Amino acid sequence: MANTETSRNNEKKAEAGAPAGGAADTAREGAGGLAGTDAVAEAKRQAEEHYDRFVRIAADLENFRKRAARERDEMRQYAVAGLVEALLPILDNLALGLEAARKPGADVEALAGGVEMVLAQFRSTLAGNGVEEINPVGERFDPHRHEAISHQPDPKVPEESVISVVRPGYALNGRLVRPASVVVSSGPAGEGGSG
Repeated sequence: MANTETSRNNEKKAEAGAPAGGAADTAREGAGGLAGTDAVAEAKRQAEEHYDRFVRIAADLENFRKRAARERDEMRQYAVAGLVEALLPILDNLALGLEAARKPGADVEALAGGVEMVLAQFRSTLAGNGVEEINPVGERFDPHRHEAISHQPDPKVPEESVISVVRPGYALNGRLVRPASVVVSSGPAGEGGSG
């Protein structure tokens, strides 16, 4: 019965155009299979090398990301260290002024002069660290840098110009930190609207 099945298979191969000999097929597959096996082995070796390189590069990238995040956090933590160091003498001077003010018979004029000096020192320190004070008295109102808290008629100041500053604004290296709170002129009393 096995011979019958083998012969039927050989007949089917012959009909399909395939060679019918089992031993000849095996010999051909063995010769071609050896070259194919070498190519497959080489491809597997290259794939393993590429995968190994990929894993190393991915690990390097992850390490770089962690290092960059750590450096960013450290920079954020210590970015203001220079400013804090510059502000400490001002803090010391304020403490000395407070101590002098608490003494019996403290000279008010001398205290006021000391506070003015500390304020000047504070402003100078801020300016040295890129902080610009925005005090726009007499300037045209700029909604990007000023905050109008009221409008008042004023015959001496042109309409939409700043009459007075209630609270100065500040910019850090050109970037607005706080707008100046201002009173804006509505022009002479009869011409502009009232606020």
